Amino acid sequence: MAGYRGPKFKLSRREGVNVTGTTSPKLEQVVNTPPGGRRRPRKRSDYGVRLRAKQRVKKQYGTSEATLRRLFAQAQRMPGPTGTNLLQLLERRLDNVVYRLGFARTRPMSRQIVGHGHVLVNGKRVNLPSYLVKPGDTIQLSETAQEIPVVREEMGTRPQTGSWLERDGAVGQVKTMPLRSDSDADIREGLIVESYAR
Repeated sequence: MAGYRGPKFKLSRREGVNVTGTTSPKLEQVVNTPPGGRRRPRKRSDYGVRLRAKQRVKKQYGTSEATLRRLFAQAQRMPGPTGTNLLQLLERRLDNVVYRLGFARTRPMSRQIVGHGHVLVNGKRVNLPSYLVKPGDTIQLSETAQEIPVVREEMGTRPQTGSWLERDGAVGQVKTMPLRSDSDADIREGLIVESYAR
């Protein structure tokens, strides 16, 4: 998450799902236990349900409140359902695209790769994780990034996870706009829209 320097497990435990993409057997054991230990289950208010839906997406995509609010305003101006538009904008962020292409193990790692200037878009170096890609764009890792052991390992073992993307070695291509099915099915974008519409 942008600006967050605390324990990553807490973010996932708060939401009850792995929002950072960290691969850890320990996290799998504790992800359903909220921070502070087990508490008596209580019924959440409508506000609480909407808040958790919004917080989960912020943590999952590593955005701040200001960034998500700006993307929501942009999604409202686009044709079609606002919630689907918002998820499309989040998917098109460069840090997410690097993650989806299989160049990085987690979104925080892909954000770091972009921030350190290891990614070229259409041959030009881009170090803004929030940069929005569009169909036809080419995303390429720098030669330095390709030599990083963990990046090399991910490229060899992890496939791309976006149907709207295509990868050939260290080069990726944006084929089309992302679809709703490219985002996690259990994201409740309708609640996020309600949260900002109130």
